Amino acid sequence: MLGLKNFLAASALLAAGALAFAGAAVAQAPIKLGAVLATQGGPSFLGDPEAKVLKLYVDKMNAEGGIAGRKIELVLYETNGAAADAATFAKRLIAQDNVDFIIGGSTTGETMAMVPEIERAGVPFVSLGGASVIVEPVKKWVFKVPQTDRAAVEKVYIDMKQRAAKKVGLLAGSGGFDKSCTDNARALAKTHGLTVAADETHGAQDTDMTPQWTKIKNAGVDAVLYCGFGASSVVVTKNYAQLGLKIPFYHNHGSASTRWIQGSGAAAEGVRLPAEPVLVARQLPDRDPQKAAGVAFGDAYKAKYNEEPSTFAGYAYDALLLMADAIKRAGGTDKAKVRDALETTKGLVGATGIFTMTAADHSGVDVKSFRMVEVKNGAWRVLY
Repeated sequence: MLGLKNFLAASALLAAGALAFAGAAVAQAPIKLGAVLATQGGPSFLGDPEAKVLKLYVDKMNAEGGIAGRKIELVLYETNGAAADAATFAKRLIAQDNVDFIIGGSTTGETMAMVPEIERAGVPFVSLGGASVIVEPVKKWVFKVPQTDRAAVEKVYIDMKQRAAKKVGLLAGSGGFDKSCTDNARALAKTHGLTVAADETHGAQDTDMTPQWTKIKNAGVDAVLYCGFGASSVVVTKNYAQLGLKIPFYHNHGSASTRWIQGSGAAAEGVRLPAEPVLVARQLPDRDPQKAAGVAFGDAYKAKYNEEPSTFAGYAYDALLLMADAIKRAGGTDKAKVRDALETTKGLVGATGIFTMTAADHSGVDVKSFRMVEVKNGAWRVLY
């Protein structure tokens, strides 16, 4: 019969072994990535490539050992662009799926609907929405990848001034991003020595913007900025061409994709917009620090999906890159530590920008990260 002393010793060894096994199991638990994206419906041109990127790179990273030795588990919900659904899925990711961090909100509307849940629960969140309101004012747990609409307007106005423009026309949709972009365009005009001489909007379901274009033309403007994205951006561009207008025409970075050119056809010729480097990576000079990252990302995406990546695909890649970098520097997935690591990101070279975050800046990129591009012979051409 086992003596009391030996029994206690054996029990201690068994307990120690059980604890060691449990510790190993915990150490190998997957990192849970939650994603809320609009992969269907109107905003699918945003969410579809974003979802493709997350799936591609989660598989790629897992094949290479994951993040700090832990595999990644992707939990993805589709919103169809509905802000209410985005809020519901954010709550589900937090309360039921117990994710470690969240990427998503293909649109500003989705993102802003998710923010209250994110802030209440304290989960690191990297948005793929474009409007400056996402990070201005700064929200403790919220970060974003795309350059803000304010930075896009700045880049456009700089180019307009180089073309001797003085009077500007604005045309915008009615969504959250569209309104934010227009607000910034109005506010920044005077700073750049410009006067807003025409300011028109259209509804989400409008299929003809020629009345708005006619008013803009009659105002005698020197250049026009469109604030919007999706199907409406194609309609606006085709109407511009149908009226035979020759006014210098700009879009914001919401149209920075090959799909937009394909949808707009010949009407897109000559349109300019501020774009992220990934859209034109191969055209960048070798000295550009983002060329290598953009080309590598583009090659991997095209090899997998047989299509050129849009800037929206690049946003998802950079969001995952930011999170992976933060988790490594935080030494794990403790949410507060990951949040702090995100806020101290410095000089991280991505496909769409070089990110340096601070307590006062949860975007990490500015107008300098844009390249001004123009549609030339049905493709994007870098101007500078």
